[in-house]
Amino acid sequence: MSRARADEEEYWHSSKFRAFTFDDEDDELSQLKESKRAVNSLRDIVDDDDDDLERVSWSGEPVGSISWSIKETASSSTSSLEGRDSSLQKGSSSYAAFPKQVSSYSLSSLFKGELCLSPSALSDTGVKNYAPELRRPKADYKDYSSDWSPKDTVRRMQRGKVCSLERFRSLQDKLVLLDEAVAGHDGNVITAVLIFLKRTLKREILFRELEVRQVALCHLIHFLKETGEQKLLLDLLSFFSLSFQLSQYREHLNIQDVEKRREFLKGCIGLPFSAEDTSHIQDHYTLLERQIIIEANDRHLETAGQSEIFRKYPRKASILNMPLVTTLFYSCFYHYTEAEGTFSSPTNLKKTFKIPDKQYVLTALAARAKLRAWDDVDALFTTKNWLGYTKKKAPIGFHRVVEILQRNNAPVQVLQEYVRLVEDVETRLNLGTKYKCHDVVIETYKDLKDRIQLTAYKCKVERGSAEEEKINSILNNMVRNAY
Repeated sequence: MSRARADEEEYWHSSKFRAFTFDDEDDELSQLKESKRAVNSLRDIVDDDDDDLERVSWSGEPVGSISWSIKETASSSTSSLEGRDSSLQKGSSSYAAFPKQVSSYSLSSLFKGELCLSPSALSDTGVKNYAPELRRPKADYKDYSSDWSPKDTVRRMQRGKVCSLERFRSLQDKLVLLDEAVAGHDGNVITAVLIFLKRTLKREILFRELEVRQVALCHLIHFLKETGEQKLLLDLLSFFSLSFQLSQYREHLNIQDVEKRREFLKGCIGLPFSAEDTSHIQDHYTLLERQIIIEANDRHLETAGQSEIFRKYPRKASILNMPLVTTLFYSCFYHYTEAEGTFSSPTNLKKTFKIPDKQYVLTALAARAKLRAWDDVDALFTTKNWLGYTKKKAPIGFHRVVEILQRNNAPVQVLQEYVRLVEDVETRLNLGTKYKCHDVVIETYKDLKDRIQLTAYKCKVERGSAEEEKINSILNNMVRNAY
């Protein structure tokens, strides 16, 4: 009996089912404590083995490596997109569950407390993936369009909107944009437009346009000082300083009295011009001084009637305030034979103002040919070498000499003399044919031994003339020499 009772007690105690007791609550608490101790012991086990064991994924790659992290991220994105597509397909019948993002951290990191949440992890991914996208107002997209007028562009810049200035390509559009910016009285907008103009315009053009826009000029000077662009600032100041000096120099055009103009030019010599400009003003002053002396002397000679050339060719205008080339022509026309020591001598003018030989020869030839002074024309081109031999030489080319002489109605004998001196055979033949210098053309074909051209040219001369007889004689001599 006692044995049967002992077996019954063992049976009830070995069963997983137990009768109700008031101590069950304490037993559950003890089990919770046991579970907590098990977790802590598991953490200790992982900590101890973390350095000795290498964790690998199902594919065999080490957990935490770069390739593993990339694959984990890709799988996370794929699962995210798949979850989004499936939720969108379900529609409004049921709320779609947000997909779980796969963590890229190992279990050991979770137990160690090394889990660091990135800002992307803390963001509301579900809202970002599934909330409807809010569109911008259509007016905001027009900030990036290129259909704004200069006035509208300035207004939007004043409101802090983004506006592209690259559409303003022509100089006129850029200047209108600058004027609108100045009219808006906003310094920031004016400076922004000036930076755009400084980048897209040449310095000379920008400086010239700023000369009549003082407000914009002040803004640019202040901007260059703030940014330390000293070279551009110096160029800008030098340009406006020179412009002021040139404006002072141009004032002589408004002075009608010759003596006052001469004194004014004398005062301009001391202005801080460049060396080249100072030399130009000095020559201008010297020329006007010479013209005053020549004008007074020639007026006296013309009034007294003491000079034949003034009686034959009266002056049509005063020489005062005339250019240098006109003064040289006047001197070659009325005072060609004067000594070099006089102020009105052409050679004196050439030496004083350093007139080039070509310019001097052209001017003197035109003046002497107008007077039909052919001896002076011949002397103009005659030179002597150190042995005393004479030779004709023209720095402008004898073909130009022939053209100037023909415009002044030079006789054929004079033209032929200079046509012969043209070196190029083709040019010589063209000039001789054009101005009917038959002797030159016949002699040139003779030197070329061109029987065909001589026979053809024979038809262009008068029958029974000396030129025809000359051509026949040359053709007959060619036949005799051939046999």
